[in-house]
Amino acid sequence: MESLTVTLAPNLPEIKRIRGAQNLSWCCSDAVQLKFGIHPIQGNVQRTRNSFFCVSQKPRLDTDGKQQRKYPHNVDLPPILPKNKKKPYPVPFRAIQGAARADKKLAQMGIEKPLEPPKNGLLVPGLIPVAYQVLDAWKALIKGLAVLVNYVPVYGCRYCSEVHIALTGHEMKDCQGPGNGNRRGQHEWVRGTVNDVLIPIDSYHLYDPFGKRIKHEQRFDYDRIPAVVELCIQAGVDLPEYPSRRRLVPIRMIGKKVIDRGGFVVEPKRSTREQTALLELDTYGLNISPDPPPMPDSELRDLAERTLEAWETVRGGTAKLMKKYSVKACGYCSEVHVGPWGHNAKLCGSFKHQWRDGKHGWQDATLDEVVPPNYVWHVRDPSGPPLSFPLKSYYGKAPAVVELCVQAGAMISDKYKPMMRLDIVIPDCEEAKLVA
Repeated sequence: MESLTVTLAPNLPEIKRIRGAQNLSWCCSDAVQLKFGIHPIQGNVQRTRNSFFCVSQKPRLDTDGKQQRKYPHNVDLPPILPKNKKKPYPVPFRAIQGAARADKKLAQMGIEKPLEPPKNGLLVPGLIPVAYQVLDAWKALIKGLAVLVNYVPVYGCRYCSEVHIALTGHEMKDCQGPGNGNRRGQHEWVRGTVNDVLIPIDSYHLYDPFGKRIKHEQRFDYDRIPAVVELCIQAGVDLPEYPSRRRLVPIRMIGKKVIDRGGFVVEPKRSTREQTALLELDTYGLNISPDPPPMPDSELRDLAERTLEAWETVRGGTAKLMKKYSVKACGYCSEVHVGPWGHNAKLCGSFKHQWRDGKHGWQDATLDEVVPPNYVWHVRDPSGPPLSFPLKSYYGKAPAVVELCVQAGAMISDKYKPMMRLDIVIPDCEEAKLVA
């Protein structure tokens, strides 16, 4: 800490502040002058016992009137979870045990479990507009990505799940696919599709989420649609292609047992769906055009801005819906189920699935499991040299949708600048060797 010398000068008209004082707020009955360093106190100065000063640790406001940064300069991405362990619970396990004990205690006393919408099968009126907004943004996102992948090159590795968005693939030797030892970890790049940018997470569509569970033998009797679309349907969106039961009387439960669900209803027969309606909701029918028509840079930039805005709307709206509506995810694989409890289809093939007879380990899902960000390397100059392995620690990452829109001309949001590491100067390979 720097030394301070307080010199009292009774005839000074005002208090002088020295630039560089670190968050000092002080008050004095007489005129006080602060000087940094070691200075002798003048002999003709009269000391007054009424003089005092206060030191505060509150941060000073910027003198230029600018607000402080809301985001740090650089952030680390979430760690990659090991595949030989179960995913951590989003909710602390002690809280789950406490809620289970409370439900069991009420069940032993014969008291019904208090349920609020949508836990009792009724809709939440305030979230119905949010569900329609998310579905419209999902359609705009798919439509925008289907056009952008024709003008911005997207590459995927033939053997692993690595994705790269640039004119050429990167030279990172981190391939974990089969035969990576013969290739010394190098990727083999092929042209990617929309599914490489936006990872498809499908879920079973249920006419009655509170009805009977899906058995393993009945898994082909139900349609698989994007989990975001199924969440919007259960939140109040009415689609003729995918009907859903709307209850007027809430269900009743004692513990984990449903004592009154209003009876089981047979799912109505689905009419022949139009191909155009499926293309608006799913990404499997979207292909890259071999010879796309030329598009002006201004139109491409506007499309990228709308697509990036739709991505933010989908992520934000899905997070709001998931706070109320139950979404389950397997703790071992990427399976997602929208509903109060998971299905019984034995499709899990991840860590120690033999011990579980292929059944999923259901737990509460997170936003990244329903709408995966799919982080890819950020390329500052797409037309420049490919990313090299020795400079790996200097590169940043971003979600694939964001990276695609940015390379198409969209502005980089302050939310993604820290993970892109834009303030780091990338040295040459020879210069990187001199860095300690």
